[in-house]
Amino acid sequence: MGEEGTEGTVHLLCLAASSGVPLFCRSCRGGAPARQQLPFSVIGSLNGVHMFGQNLEVQLSSARTEDTTVVWKSFHDSITLIVLSSEEGTSELRLERLLQMVFGAMVLLVGLEELTNIRNVERLKKELREALSGFAEAAGTAFGSLVVSGRVVAATESWWRLGTPEAVLLPWLVGSLPPQAARDYPVYLPHGSPTVPHRLLTLTLLPGLELCLLCGPRPPLSQLDPQLLDRWWQPVLDPLRACVPLGSRALPAGFPLHTDILGLLLLHLDLKRCLFTVEPSGVQEPSPEHRRRLLRSFYTLVTATHFPPEPGSAEDKVEEVAQRTQVPRACYLVSGPEEPGMGWRLVAVQAGPRRLLLLLSAQSPTHALRGLATHTLQALSPIL
Repeated sequence: MGEEGTEGTVHLLCLAASSGVPLFCRSCRGGAPARQQLPFSVIGSLNGVHMFGQNLEVQLSSARTEDTTVVWKSFHDSITLIVLSSEEGTSELRLERLLQMVFGAMVLLVGLEELTNIRNVERLKKELREALSGFAEAAGTAFGSLVVSGRVVAATESWWRLGTPEAVLLPWLVGSLPPQAARDYPVYLPHGSPTVPHRLLTLTLLPGLELCLLCGPRPPLSQLDPQLLDRWWQPVLDPLRACVPLGSRALPAGFPLHTDILGLLLLHLDLKRCLFTVEPSGVQEPSPEHRRRLLRSFYTLVTATHFPPEPGSAEDKVEEVAQRTQVPRACYLVSGPEEPGMGWRLVAVQAGPRRLLLLLSAQSPTHALRGLATHTLQALSPIL
C-alpha cells in the first residue's frame, strides 16, 4: 500500500445534469488543493459519454484506465457529479461514497430545492463557490453536541439520531469555519429536511471547544447570553477542559492501549458511530497523515472485499441473509515487505455490531495480530 495518495491527483466535477454546464470543479494532489484543472473539452467528454448512455437507458457508473478511476453519479436528475482519481489503491466504492458526501454537503448549505430547480445557473455557481470554498479545501465538513476540531465528543440522543449525511457533515462544517465566539448559521439537512432550513447555533465554550445546537426559528441567539452559559456550563468546567485534548487522540488520557498501536478505527454498525484516532501516543513515525491514508485505504479494502457494507445500505439488503455465513471474523495486511521489523501491520476484526481496524508498528508479530485486536476491541467496547 505504501504512500497511497501522495502523488495521485483527484478531480471533482459538478455539472447541471440537463445542460452539462459546469457548476464547480475542484482538484487536489496528495490531499492538498491543486491549481491543475481539467480542460473543458475533457469535462464535456466525460459528461457527454454519461448522457449518451442515459439516452440509451444504460447507466454508466464507473470506468478504469491504466492509471485513473472515474465514477459518475446523478442526483435527482438535476446534478451530475464526476470524480477522477489517480491515487494508488482507489476503489469505486470509496469514490462513490465521496460523491454522496459532496452532494450531501451541497444540500446542507444550499438546500435540495435550490439544487433540483436550477433556474439561474450563474447564481447557483456563485452561491456554491462562496459556500463550498472553505468546505472543500478543508477536505472535509442537532439538537445538541460538543465539537472539538470537527469531532463530536458528546451529544444528545437527538443528535445521534440524525441521518448519515448530516451526522457527518455538520461537525465537518463546524470544524471548517473560522473561529468565532458565536454563530447563527442556516443549514439544510440532506436526510431530514432538504427543503426547509434549520439554524445551527454555535457557541465557543473554551478555545477549541464549541457547543452546537440545531434548532428552528427559536431561540434567538441573543437569548443564549453569558449568564445562561455560566449557569449550565461553569459547574462542569473541568470536564469541559478534559474534552479539548480528545480532538486528536479521541481517547481519555491514560486509556490503556498497546504501544504497537499507531492508529485505530472502531465502528458501531448499529449505532452508526465511530471512534477514530491516528495519534494514540507520542510516536513520531509514520506521520499522522500517512497513518490516516493507510487506515483509510485498509478500510476501503476490507469493506469492498472482505466485510459487507454497513447495515442499511442498498447493497447490503439484497444479499444480507445469503452472505451472513460467509462474513470473515478477521483479516490482516502487511504494508511492505513481510519480514521481521519491516512493513506496517493492519488488522481488522468484527464481533457483533462492532468492527475494529488497527494500524500497528512494524515490530508487531503477525501471529499475534488477531489476539491483540480482539483484546483491544474488548477494552474499547464500553466507550462505543
